[in-house]
Amino acid sequence: MVARRAALLSLAAFALLAACSRQPAPSAADTLVVGATAVPHAEVLEFIKPKLAVEGLKIDVKVFNDYVQPNTQLAEKHLDVNYFQTGPYLDTVNADHGWGLVKVAGVHIEPLGAYSSKIKAIADLPAGATVAIPNEPSNGGRALLLLARNGLITLKDLSNPVSTLKDITANPKNLKFKELESATLPRVLNQVDLAVINTNYALDAKLDPSKDALLIEDKTSPYVNFLVSRPDNATDPRVLKLAKALTSPEVKAFLAEKYKGAVVPAF
Repeated sequence: MVARRAALLSLAAFALLAACSRQPAPSAADTLVVGATAVPHAEVLEFIKPKLAVEGLKIDVKVFNDYVQPNTQLAEKHLDVNYFQTGPYLDTVNADHGWGLVKVAGVHIEPLGAYSSKIKAIADLPAGATVAIPNEPSNGGRALLLLARNGLITLKDLSNPVSTLKDITANPKNLKFKELESATLPRVLNQVDLAVINTNYALDAKLDPSKDALLIEDKTSPYVNFLVSRPDNATDPRVLKLAKALTSPEVKAFLAEKYKGAVVPAF
């Protein structure tokens, strides 16, 4: 009887020791669900994921291929934060939906570029050419500003970040515009003369902005990509920890090495 009791105590002690030595699985309090587009946002998040794990924060990256769902799901609390959008785009969707989503940290700039599979230089763009641009206000306006600043069209107000086709006051080449969903623009390159494409989708399509873009924004672009949260969790320590990691010297070096000027740190 004594031997049996001793054996049971020994087994209990062993089980307790094993339980104490095991690393506990992350709880919901240790995890941040982050919405992102694939390139470069999700790649940057994957880069910092191991460092954050060591610091006790797990990030669960949900990848989206559009610009609508990441904000919708953040507002509906299916995501904790997202990282995919510029300030002007966020301002537009907040105004449209009344969400009040919050900019937490500016991370990088993706210079917008104009690409073609039919011409080698912008001077070769023919009269009556078809130009594809994003179909939502922020990126559509940004595309028109890029064209205007390179002399292809004239806009009513160059300081308006959400200019539309109605704001074109001169179109000397009689360009014809197609407004399409941003994610589809790389796929229509062979169907149009010129397409203005966001860098994340250009990179995803294996385009090199520094070599392939016929026009591209310079490094003074105001279109910074932000880490975004809701008002109720903007000061959550997990969100602030993620923001700090995204604006670290390690991320700055990663952007420079991996994207070679196609993605520029904004910090």
